[in-house]
Amino acid sequence: MAYQALYRVWRPQEFADVVGQRHVTKTLQNALLQEKISHAYLFSGPRGTGKTSAAKILAKAVNCEHAPVKEPCNECAICKGVTDGSISDVIELDAASNNGVDEIRDIRDKVKYAPNEGRYKVYIVDEVHMLTPGAFNALLKTLEEPPKHVIFILATTEPHKIPLTIISRCQRFDFKRITAHDITGRMKHIAEESGVTVEERALHIIARTAEGGMRDALSLLDQAISFSGEQVTVEDALTVTGSIGQEQLTNLVKSIIDQHTASALDAIHQLLEEGKDPLRLIEDLILYSRDLLLFKTAPELEDSLERVLSDEAFKQIADTVEPDLLYQYIEVLNKTQQEMRLSNHARTHLEVAAVKLSQSERPKVSQAADIPDLQQLINRVNQLEGELKNLKANGVSEEAAPAPAPAAKKQSRQSTFKAPAGRIKEVLRNATKDDISQIKNRWGDMLESMNRQQLRSLTALLNEAEPVAASQDTFVLKFKYEIHCKMAMENNKLTDTMPSILQELTGAFYSVIGVPEDQWLEIREDFIQNQEESEDDGETKEDPLIEEARKLVGSDLLDIQD
Repeated sequence: MAYQALYRVWRPQEFADVVGQRHVTKTLQNALLQEKISHAYLFSGPRGTGKTSAAKILAKAVNCEHAPVKEPCNECAICKGVTDGSISDVIELDAASNNGVDEIRDIRDKVKYAPNEGRYKVYIVDEVHMLTPGAFNALLKTLEEPPKHVIFILATTEPHKIPLTIISRCQRFDFKRITAHDITGRMKHIAEESGVTVEERALHIIARTAEGGMRDALSLLDQAISFSGEQVTVEDALTVTGSIGQEQLTNLVKSIIDQHTASALDAIHQLLEEGKDPLRLIEDLILYSRDLLLFKTAPELEDSLERVLSDEAFKQIADTVEPDLLYQYIEVLNKTQQEMRLSNHARTHLEVAAVKLSQSERPKVSQAADIPDLQQLINRVNQLEGELKNLKANGVSEEAAPAPAPAAKKQSRQSTFKAPAGRIKEVLRNATKDDISQIKNRWGDMLESMNRQQLRSLTALLNEAEPVAASQDTFVLKFKYEIHCKMAMENNKLTDTMPSILQELTGAFYSVIGVPEDQWLEIREDFIQNQEESEDDGETKEDPLIEEARKLVGSDLLDIQD
């Protein structure tokens, strides 16, 4: 028999084998036992997380000769037929190649026929988001009211492309990325059953590279076994995945922290000459800095380290580096990563970042030389005690002693983000109740859509943000904290994603203006006060500069910006 890839040989045959999706498998098992089977399911999530496998397991379980059961027996004729694809009652379709109206109409015509062998006809439609709008429309009525013997299971990696009318007719299950720990455990079991020896650290490297997909992890493991033979080492895993060894990464980070610019650049050049990807290297540096910060501030969370294993060299660096310095590193590296993705000179950006980090200003730490000599302090204390005794002897009470001057308040840190007051006032001037109501009504849907698109880190910035005013083309977004406002407005991906999703939900395009809460209160109060003064004077007042510019060039050519 021809060789089969590991991910095909070890494809889950029961719910217990589906790794990292307990929230999905448990729900489906309970529904099977209670015979509460829905007519349509939507399985969404990243690639290689078990969507199609779970769909086939569900198809076997509902048709198993021993039903109702929470797991298919995999022994009866129907279970074996579904596994090898010989049962005509379970139909698998690839929507990428069968995405037209005619294919869906063919399904619609055939669903009315009863199943041949099992109790249910199960249609598994993979990558359903590839269907054309006409095909979705043809599927609507059938999906809503199919015959009692038909079950639809739709699988997709991009649920945001599926019409809401389809989603509302399905029970939706979101498959999440599988953790590196779960992937490592599954690969270890497979390696032992296959008689292959794999080093523990090699498994960690492969699991991290797979980025939450079990199929990707098994493909990489398969490749590593082919490369190395019967024993997979760390070096084999690094070669196959294109990853960077921890020792090399540690030396690079140590050179940067020690401000050895030449050594850092030499390490980068060596890695690039070995064929390492600059984008992979910058990502590894970000994760390494993140792990350093996590280990430095919360060493009890060692299991949460993503990029490194806490060896002696790593712990030594963590003991010497300051958290403030790691904050600087992560900020610079993150900005560099964004620039590299948009540039044709990724290597240059990487080298510039290494120079900038190795020459960055260190946080101030008290030096021993700044501490006065201990004996001098003792002498000074004795002198002050003697003076105090003399004052008491001369009849001066402690109450009469002048009160110490209150310590000067630390000057508050200047604002690092200045909201565009002029643009905000322009929005307020043209604001309508319908526009702000429309945005507020779909705000929750927008956040949910961002979460479905794996943008949870961006959505976190909007947790305490609130739309407060909107005109026909712009809305004002108030943030509770200034730092969240600054981070959100400087993130191009976020400022591009929000308007595009809102446009899908509302049908109108709104650009966004961010403003911290304290600045919003000032701007709104100033706007209201000016409006009241204008009403008292019987005319609308305007900024003198804008008014003069309007006289010179006219309103049509005037573009007001802060």
